[in-house]
Amino acid sequence: MNTALKRRKHILLLCLLLPLIFILLGLSSGSQSIDWLLNTDVGQTILWQIRLPRVLMAFLVGALLAWAGVLIQGMVRNPLADPGLIGVSGGAAVAAALFVVLQAAGLALPYWAQPIAAFAGGVVALLLVLRLGLQGSSLHAMSFLILAGIAVNVLASALIGLLSYMASDDALRQITFWSLGSLSGANWGWVGAMSAVLLGAVIFWPKRLRSLDALLLGEVEARSLGVSVSRLQWQVVIWVALCVALAVSASGVIGFIGLISPHIARLLTGAAHQRVLPLAVVLGGCLLVAADMLSRVIVAPAELPIGIVTTLLGAPLFIALMIREKKRLAW
Repeated sequence: MNTALKRRKHILLLCLLLPLIFILLGLSSGSQSIDWLLNTDVGQTILWQIRLPRVLMAFLVGALLAWAGVLIQGMVRNPLADPGLIGVSGGAAVAAALFVVLQAAGLALPYWAQPIAAFAGGVVALLLVLRLGLQGSSLHAMSFLILAGIAVNVLASALIGLLSYMASDDALRQITFWSLGSLSGANWGWVGAMSAVLLGAVIFWPKRLRSLDALLLGEVEARSLGVSVSRLQWQVVIWVALCVALAVSASGVIGFIGLISPHIARLLTGAAHQRVLPLAVVLGGCLLVAADMLSRVIVAPAELPIGIVTTLLGAPLFIALMIREKKRLAW
């Protein structure tokens, strides 16, 4: 008990300190020093209207992607699942790109409808993947799920390519922004919207995490423990699509955050979602803040698309996870 209590205290300390540390590092990272930002009128404008919203949005996007990653991994009972790998991000990006093309074509579409379109695209993609991938025996369910995700991602890439071909120059630049990922569009509006969704998730999910733990044992076992599996799965689908849609609308397609942070959290805390979820959300936010700092430093004064940075960091880890899972199954 003492060891478990000490671990919980350490995890709580990490959850409290890491965001503060990485946000301060993000604010101090850039071509101008933090002293200049604080002590000049122009610097204060840059700090409060550009740099602070960007750092906060990076943390919130990472947190939302990590939350979605924990939920989808818990539902399909495999640590290799990721909103990007199973097509949710692709579906949301297709809908967002279609919105841009239609708006550029002259349709009077309100700006706030873009996240709604992305949400609908994410839901459709996730339902399609689950329909295709969770058929057959449980032994091969994850293999089918990844194959279905690959198929949906390929289809999404083709549709985005078609929309790019049909788009005007301005619309094409926006679609390219989504495809590569960027935080340059950060503003206080996005920060407020993401904070509201994250707060809603904090209120909604804590009472349901034990049900998600029960689902790890299998659907039959979860039902025997009184869990409404179908209802829980629909709740996961809606929240995953909402988190991913908002992230994609604000920053484009950013991969592997939803895969890396839950896995690191499980290594530190075990499999219980009550411990994994808060740590994974904090790690996801911190990882994306760190990736954003790298994207601004590597090719300074230019800026490397953040989706490239997260993919370069995440792809080797995904390969390592696949090798580890293969060895585990071989035993």
